[in-house]
Amino acid sequence: MGDRRVILHCDMNSFYASVEQAEHPELRGKPVIVGGREETRHGIVLTASYEAKRRGVKTAQAIWQARLACPDAIVVPPHFLLYMRYSDLARQIYYQYTDLVEAFGLDECWLDLTHSLHLHGGDALLVAREISERMRTELGVTISVGISWNKIFAKFGSDHDKPNGLMEVTPENACTVVWPAPAGDLLYVGPATKRKLARMGIYTIGDLACADEYAIKRTLGKMGQVVQRFARGLDDSPVRPLTVEEWENERPIKSVGNGITVPFDVEDERTARQVIWLMGESVAQRLRAHGLAARTVSAYGRDFKTLVTRGRQTTLDRPTQLTAEVCHAAADLLVHDWDFAHGEKVRSIGVRASNLVPAHHVVQLDLWGDEARRQQLLQLDRTMDDLRHRFGNDCVRRLSELTDARLSTLNPERDNVIHPVSFFA
Repeated sequence: MGDRRVILHCDMNSFYASVEQAEHPELRGKPVIVGGREETRHGIVLTASYEAKRRGVKTAQAIWQARLACPDAIVVPPHFLLYMRYSDLARQIYYQYTDLVEAFGLDECWLDLTHSLHLHGGDALLVAREISERMRTELGVTISVGISWNKIFAKFGSDHDKPNGLMEVTPENACTVVWPAPAGDLLYVGPATKRKLARMGIYTIGDLACADEYAIKRTLGKMGQVVQRFARGLDDSPVRPLTVEEWENERPIKSVGNGITVPFDVEDERTARQVIWLMGESVAQRLRAHGLAARTVSAYGRDFKTLVTRGRQTTLDRPTQLTAEVCHAAADLLVHDWDFAHGEKVRSIGVRASNLVPAHHVVQLDLWGDEARRQQLLQLDRTMDDLRHRFGNDCVRRLSELTDARLSTLNPERDNVIHPVSFFA
C-alpha cells in the first residue's frame, strides 16, 4: 500500500454463539441461540450461530419468534465473563502484530499495522489470513477481516465478507466495492438517517459521497458532514491504543444502562414503574461503583407484538447517582410514552444514565432543596451496595418485588447486556 496507512478491522463472527460452540464441541454445526430463559418466554436473541441465522433467526428477535423460524434451535443463556475472557485472548493475539489496537466492543478491534507490517512479511493480506487462522486454531472462533487505509472502510470490509471472510478496500477499488452498497451499510448511518437520505434521493454510499454538501448539512446537521466524509474515505482518525490492563481500568465510560425483556406483558403503570425501579436501581448502583453521577436519564419500552419502540430522555437539574432520582425520572419518562389505560402493552424495558461526570463534581446546591435528605438517601444506597457486594444482589430486595411473584425471576445483574464502545473519542 506504499505510504498509505494499513488498518485491519477484525470482527469475531456471531461472537457469543461462537464462544459457546468453542466451549461445548457438541454444539458445533448446530443452530445455537444465545438469549434469555425460554421457559418463561423471557429475553431476546443476543446472537445466533450462522446455522441458526440461515434458518431465519435474527438478532433482537424475541426467543419465541426465533423458535418459530428454527424449531430445533438450541437456546443457551449468556455467559458474559466467558465472552470477556475470549475477548481478552483475542486482543493478546492482536498485540503480537502491533501495539496499536483499538477495541470496538468485545468482539471487534482495529489494528494499525502501518509501522509494524514489515516485521511480519510486509503483506497485509497474508498477515490477515495468519491472524484469522490463529483465531480459528487457538481460540476455536472465526473472524472476518477488513483491510483498508482508514478505519471506516476497514470495518466495511469485515462487515461485507462474513463469516470467516477477508476483504481489502483500496483507493483504487473503493468506487466499485464500497459506493454501490446501501447507505445504511456505512458506520453511523442508522435507520433514521437512512430514511432522511432516502427522502433526498440518496440510497447508496456513493450517492452520499457525491451529494451536495450544503444539502447534507442542512438535513443532517454536523453529523451529516461526518458521514459524508466517511463515504468519501476521508477518515483520518487514529487507532487509539489501549493495553490489556487499560481495557478494563481506563477506558472512559460514556453511559451506564440496563434493559430487560419481561417474561410477561406489562399492562399497567404500577407494574411498569416496578420494572423500571428494578432496572434503574442496578444502573444507579453501577454509577456509584464507578464514582460517577449522571446529568441525563433515558428510558425506553418496546411492544414485541407491534414492534413499536418508544424512548425519551431528560436532563436533570443536577447530576445524581441516587437510586430514587434515577428511577423516578426514568419511570416518569416511560409512563408518559405508553398509554396503559387504553390497552397498550410493553415487553422490553430499559434505563440508561448518560452525560456522566465525577460524583465529586462541584455543583450549585438547590437553595430550596433538602440536601440533608439527599445525603441520607445516598448513605442508604451505599449501605445497600455494601450488603449486596458482601452477600449477593438478592440479599436486599424491595417490597414491590416480593409482593409481585412475576418480578421474582428478574435479575438485573444477571441479565445485563454489554453494549458496544463508541467510535468517537
